[in-house]
Amino acid sequence: MAASAKSFLSDAGYGEQELDANSALMELDKGLRSGKLGEQCEAVVRFPRLFQKYPFPILINSAFLKLADVFRVGNNFLRLCVLKVTQQSEKHLEKILNVDEFVKRVFSVIHSNDPVARAITLRMLGSMASIIPERKNAHHSIRQSLDSHDNVEVEAAIFAAANFSAQSKDFAAGICNKISEMIQGLATPVDLKLKLIPILQHMHHDASLASSSRQLLQQLVTSYPSTKMVIVTLHTFTLLAASSLVDIPKQIQLLLQYLKSDPRKAVKRLAIQDLKLLANKTPHTWSRENIQALCESALHTPYDSLKLGMLSVLSVLSGTIAIKQYFSTAPGTAATTTRSFDLVKLAQECCYHNNRGIAAHGVRILTNISASCQEKDLLPLEQDAVFGLEALLVLCSQDDSPGAQATLKITLTCMVKLVKCRPHLSQSVVESLLTQLHSAQDAARIFMCHCLAAIAMQLPVLADGMLGDLMDLYKLIGLSATDKKQELLVSLATVIFVSSQKALSSDIKTVIKQQLENASNGWTAYRIARQASRMGNHDMARELYQSLLTQVASEHFYFWLNSLKEFSHAEQCLTGLQEDNYSSALSCIAEALKSYHKGIASLTAASTPLNPLSFQCGFVKLRIDLLQAFSQLICTCNSLKTSPPPAIATTIAMTSGNDLQRCGRISNQMKHSMEEFRNLATRYGELYQASFDADSATLRNVELQQQSCLLISHAIEALILDPESANFQEYSSNGTAHVESEYERRMMSVFNHVLEEVESLNRNIQLVCAMLLSHC
Repeated sequence: MAASAKSFLSDAGYGEQELDANSALMELDKGLRSGKLGEQCEAVVRFPRLFQKYPFPILINSAFLKLADVFRVGNNFLRLCVLKVTQQSEKHLEKILNVDEFVKRVFSVIHSNDPVARAITLRMLGSMASIIPERKNAHHSIRQSLDSHDNVEVEAAIFAAANFSAQSKDFAAGICNKISEMIQGLATPVDLKLKLIPILQHMHHDASLASSSRQLLQQLVTSYPSTKMVIVTLHTFTLLAASSLVDIPKQIQLLLQYLKSDPRKAVKRLAIQDLKLLANKTPHTWSRENIQALCESALHTPYDSLKLGMLSVLSVLSGTIAIKQYFSTAPGTAATTTRSFDLVKLAQECCYHNNRGIAAHGVRILTNISASCQEKDLLPLEQDAVFGLEALLVLCSQDDSPGAQATLKITLTCMVKLVKCRPHLSQSVVESLLTQLHSAQDAARIFMCHCLAAIAMQLPVLADGMLGDLMDLYKLIGLSATDKKQELLVSLATVIFVSSQKALSSDIKTVIKQQLENASNGWTAYRIARQASRMGNHDMARELYQSLLTQVASEHFYFWLNSLKEFSHAEQCLTGLQEDNYSSALSCIAEALKSYHKGIASLTAASTPLNPLSFQCGFVKLRIDLLQAFSQLICTCNSLKTSPPPAIATTIAMTSGNDLQRCGRISNQMKHSMEEFRNLATRYGELYQASFDADSATLRNVELQQQSCLLISHAIEALILDPESANFQEYSSNGTAHVESEYERRMMSVFNHVLEEVESLNRNIQLVCAMLLSHC
């Protein structure tokens, strides 16, 4: 008994021993076939963990068929467990291969005499609606169960009807009249009507269905003025409009009308909530009159909670296209200064409100207006925004409460946005942050350091004197070893790395290492080393990785740290590359390759069967091959000086009919280099395709590496191998639409510069060839 309890409490796992997929499924199958109800239930509830660990279609298909058998022959409690497993594993349902067999086993229970069993079956069918949207027998059973006299079965049918209406146009069209009759029927209890109304939000599959549902909701909101009914009907109204898209302006007007005229606070709160939903989803549908009406309501309401909600809607709108529509001047009307608008007056009034949330939304609106509008009279607004941000910074940095920290995050986000759009304000904002950094609470200091790092990555605003202040604070914090202090050490070190522009002085390195030795743990040192790598301070990162090698207890961790140390040394070697100094470039690349080969050996040793590090190894191998390709390309270019074409090269070219033979053997070497870079681009593309679970920044980095290889191969072809047929159009627009990071911005700038240079040289080559031909 104790052993089974221990097994059950171990997070529904498989114990210490790792099992493969088939063994794990067989282990659970034994539990399903057990004669004890407890063991059967335990086996059922462990299936979501199995799906999470082994998300393979064959296994999931077999497992769901076994669960369907349990559902068919088990009691209601087992069926309820299977239902919960199905709902938790909804994203895996599409991997079921034998859908017909699975549905057949589940659906057999719908004919039971037990209304509870039928109700569980209906909920099971509703949970599977995404894979069986057009099953007519399921549609019929749901429609039939809506007329049941058992409340449990009716509620289950309502749940299934909502899910099928969302997936199936035919079902939604067929059930709409039935739902309408039940809602309007006098025999239907009010609490049941409240559950039926939300189904209408899914009647958006065509215009006529949406229109009839909207008319019904309009009648309901007029005929049933009770608070609960108005709230449910209005919210369903909003969700239907948001899905059908055509009636959103009408819905905004309706919600603003209720916000203005309905005296009930619950209805006003619901209207604000739905207005925010529409502001997030379709800000372009908000007219100037809508925003003005919301501003007037916020200015006149005496309740802070309602004002906070209205300001949250306006702060969302102020960061979208709606703000430009609000400030745009209608044709034939006199121009109005930005400061005279009600939205600006409201934001200025709220900036210093005693409610932190209201003040935060006020400064966010001012920040968004300053960032979006390009008028010349915005200087007073900018100053208002800065003063409001500084006031909130002082207020919230002294408070450790969750509300103060949330407001501080909003404040710091606005600071970063304001500095990005108005660089001339950066100095005053940074000085305010540094001044407040010394007296703030530790939790606030961490957020402030993140803000400083974000600003410093955009603009070089941290001067040497400011860096000295940061180092003094770093020394002071390093005297404590609490968790918050450790987090703060990492954040401060990040700011220092960003502000030092990849060149740390020996004094700064000494201070950082001393503080890490005195007060930090190994994990803090590792995180700081990773930040140093991210910010390009590879020398500092190498030293920190070196110091951590003897502090780990696992051989795999040792090899992991050793590989990072070698990679940091390799990247540090590459920072010594200089333009027009080819011999130095070759020696730097050779030194980097030496470290990279040591690093890949350590990285391979760090891998385990459970953590094979396949992406890391693949990426580093591509990096090694890329450096070797660049080294070979430089050597090939240099060989033109050391080994020029022979005197008979022109004769050979005329005899063979291949003009490239005029250049001697360098033409074949260049062709080989071009093929090598194209092959690297193909391999980067394969790595991109294989890394389906990587984050977007990593995938974008791989894509940029692929583009750089394609660009080099194109440059070789355009300048040397085939200048006449070179096409620059397909390369000129790649990846320029959305540039999110500074690294990507620099890469795209280099790509564009290289393309311009190659295109210019290509034109000159063709011009020279044309002149030579005209003189022949």
